[in-house]
Amino acid sequence: MTGDHSLNNATYNEDGLSVVVLTVALESGGADLVEEAVHQKHWNAANSRHKHYISGARRPAFALGLKPSNQYVALVNFDQSVEQASEAARYLSQTFAGHVTVVAVAASLNPEIMLAAMRAGCSEFLSDLKSTELRELFDRLETRWINTETVEPAPQGSILSLFGTKGGVGTTTLAVHLAMFLVQCHGKRTLLIDQRRELGHVCVYLGIDGSRCLFSEVVRNFNRLDSELLSGFVGHHSSGLDILSSTDISGSGASVNGDAVARTLAFLRSEYDYVVVDGGPPVDETSVAVLEASSHLYVIASPEIGAVRDLSRYIDRLAPIDSFSEKIKVVLNRSDAQHAIHIDQIEKAVKMPVAIQLPDCYAELVRSHNLGEPISPSAKSAMAQAVVKWADSIVGSSSRIKANPKKNGLFSLLKQGLPPRVAVTRAN
Repeated sequence: MTGDHSLNNATYNEDGLSVVVLTVALESGGADLVEEAVHQKHWNAANSRHKHYISGARRPAFALGLKPSNQYVALVNFDQSVEQASEAARYLSQTFAGHVTVVAVAASLNPEIMLAAMRAGCSEFLSDLKSTELRELFDRLETRWINTETVEPAPQGSILSLFGTKGGVGTTTLAVHLAMFLVQCHGKRTLLIDQRRELGHVCVYLGIDGSRCLFSEVVRNFNRLDSELLSGFVGHHSSGLDILSSTDISGSGASVNGDAVARTLAFLRSEYDYVVVDGGPPVDETSVAVLEASSHLYVIASPEIGAVRDLSRYIDRLAPIDSFSEKIKVVLNRSDAQHAIHIDQIEKAVKMPVAIQLPDCYAELVRSHNLGEPISPSAKSAMAQAVVKWADSIVGSSSRIKANPKKNGLFSLLKQGLPPRVAVTRAN
């Protein structure tokens, strides 16, 4: 225990909720009010008072005194320094991911402070640190915790995760088209997530601005997610596809906690029929969390030696794991490319069948990317037909939406060389 940090037991109730309440950079009078309000609750509670701001660089000795707890509440002073308070809020959100409610305390909660606090992970706000407001806050949180424990919504949707064995095998292209075709061919409510920390290409290929629909922001606010809040984060494409993007600013992509990602995906499954993730190999806790949450795991490779070598290594690593073995499917992109390794050789190398083959349509896809216009499922395209079959294999071809027959209008009939009078008659 140092002069900057003090720890004491607020209440002890063996049957009460286990709660730790932290105060960060609050004046002593404010911290006293918080501890008094905690003492009035029938919790098995402890108070942890921090006189100065904390962060990853200024880590407090949590492990020396804090007991394991079901819930944490952290009240952070945003009046002294918004920057340091935001840093503290982010640190607490990551340290106690899934179990902490961070409360922004400021005399004036103007829009700038509230936005900074929300981005840092704060889900509650107090502008008046008085006993009444604190009691109302703690009562509200207690009700939320109890309801969360007793009502566990069953996941409804499926998570389809795609990751490439190496860069350039077409993972993002396939994720974009698969997600769109689930919407356009089957009418499924679908969300496409660009999991990359920064500079992902999902929104580039869709021709939309993704700067205001960041997946990382949703993850940071997972502990207060509901349908209304989610709608404010999600981007929308004209096809009906919803999108959560990665930041397009180099060096600005922050890491996110794996447990927070898992909880976010669990919520998103309850909101969508399908969540398609343009992801990456299992090299960090975020990627592992995505793969573990996935209903189907598509490993994308191309028929060239580097991609096949890496495919073999990933299959060797993932296939023996029970949670992965049943959901892994190998996808071979550009399977008919010139000088491609034969599919039999690939299957022999990876000891697993190739589940899905896609044609080499390089020129067509480059044009699609440059225009920001994905290929239509109704296009006379080998790629479109292959992805339609892929979507059918997931949903079932019987659920495919039937295209409305085109009506012959005046212009189309004129193109056929019919007399204008006949065209007008038939148009009516």
